[in-house]
Amino acid sequence: MYDICIVGSGAGGSPIAYELSNAGFNVVVLEKGENFTEKDFSKDELGVSRRDMFTPPLWEQKHIINEYRQSGEFTRYDGAESGWSFWNGSMVGGSSNLMSGYFHRMKPKDFELLSSYGEVKGANVVDWCITYDELEPYYEKVEKVVGVSGNIVEHDYQEPRSTPNFPYPMLETNGVTKWFDRACEELDFTPIPTPRAVLSESALGRNGCYYSNFCGSYGCSSGAKGNARAALLQKCSAKVVTDAFVYRLDSKDGRVTKAHYYTKHGISHVVNAKIFILAAQAIESSRLLLNSKNSEFPHGLANSSGEVGKNLIFSAGGSGSGRFIFEKLSKEQQKVLMQPGLFFNRSLQDWYDYSDGCRIYKGGTIDFLFEHQNIISRVNRELYDENGNIMWGDKLAKKIEKQLTTSRVLTFEVFNDWLPTDNCNVSVEEETKDKYGVPVGVINLNSHPQDLEVGEHLAQNAVEVLEAMGAVEIEYSISSSPPPNLVAGGCRFGDNPKTSVLDKNCKAHDLENLYVTDASFMPTGGSVPYTWTIYANSFRVAEVIKKELQRHI
Repeated sequence: MYDICIVGSGAGGSPIAYELSNAGFNVVVLEKGENFTEKDFSKDELGVSRRDMFTPPLWEQKHIINEYRQSGEFTRYDGAESGWSFWNGSMVGGSSNLMSGYFHRMKPKDFELLSSYGEVKGANVVDWCITYDELEPYYEKVEKVVGVSGNIVEHDYQEPRSTPNFPYPMLETNGVTKWFDRACEELDFTPIPTPRAVLSESALGRNGCYYSNFCGSYGCSSGAKGNARAALLQKCSAKVVTDAFVYRLDSKDGRVTKAHYYTKHGISHVVNAKIFILAAQAIESSRLLLNSKNSEFPHGLANSSGEVGKNLIFSAGGSGSGRFIFEKLSKEQQKVLMQPGLFFNRSLQDWYDYSDGCRIYKGGTIDFLFEHQNIISRVNRELYDENGNIMWGDKLAKKIEKQLTTSRVLTFEVFNDWLPTDNCNVSVEEETKDKYGVPVGVINLNSHPQDLEVGEHLAQNAVEVLEAMGAVEIEYSISSSPPPNLVAGGCRFGDNPKTSVLDKNCKAHDLENLYVTDASFMPTGGSVPYTWTIYANSFRVAEVIKKELQRHI
């Protein structure tokens, strides 16, 4: 019997594997995918196809998606037929292998959204049951152990820190950042160097970044990116079992007793442990609990509250871009613009909250970055002429050559709160099974109108910066469609067992030995990407579990 069994090897599970196994406890990690390493992470776009190489085929494992409208009506999509995928990386280290590594801490007000901004009609907004101060030491720990590069610039929404700066210096940036900084100064905005979970120099037994610019949706072939495999699992003694899809958890007398998993060939195995950690990704963790119902929990394991799967959230916002063309630049500026590889790495948080004159709104973060290096996606945007007609032959070839060699696109991404609502949740569909014969997850999608309003406000400010920099072809889109790689909620933590699934330490209210440590615990998501907070919270919970186990030695 193991001391700890962890389901999932990403940012939610790996810190616990790292801490507990290095403290001498017997830990097993069950991972559905394979163990890819740096040598497997090719930049071949056709071979890797961004995420597709690392996610299950939709005809074998799919979701059902119900997209709700404000009227309450919805459209049903079969994942396999529509191609709509919510898989984010089935491999050791999970989707942290494929992240861009934009690491912003949540702010103190993010932990008290209800208290700070008040109720929002139609949204299930609550305060967290822990404070920023309780999580701050673990944000710092992630900086040191996982590796975060950056430089602190004081601004109105700079969160309190226990250390003056990041442990690793900023990544090298393209000279266009100077244009950005000047434009922000003219507009009275505060440009922030974007913190990245990418090592700027060799450290922690890993290589520094070599600036390939293939970060988002690609695995890191240098080891610089702070994914859970490279940063944690390779530095601990936990046993990692791959090809292990956990389909049911058994319980008896208020304790989880067994985890059942299938291999890809459908062979079933059982794991026994004293403590079970669920960190399979927000959607899949809820699905597993709902599929693990028994006589003690007829509506799903740990679900006496009826809250498992409820209040699913994503990251609201959208993206935009502007193009810099040689015709508007000096020879020296042209040279600077086309510097290869170097990051852009600038962010704005001037509107982390803002007022419309009537009330204060929770705002968000804008990250600026050069368009991804992927040549296929860059070429695909050039297939049409100014009238929207598809092009081909010499005309297309000349346009592609001109756009790729005499211009460059700067993009921005907007992150603001996706407010939790009743119609955004996870359920299961008994009639529809995956390749293992297990009921698939149903993702019910619904966004709140305020999400779009806030995203629009942020995007308009981003456009001001691009205009001040001299960009052309400026465009943006703020959408209610969720980004599948930024998902949280489904197993809220809270002090009241009737309205939450987990307690403040992410232990199930209903069970003595079950913890959920992926993004499922989050009742609200803040206005930043989630990964740093998932890492930090998992290190926090690891310390709680370690103390509990040591008391019984």
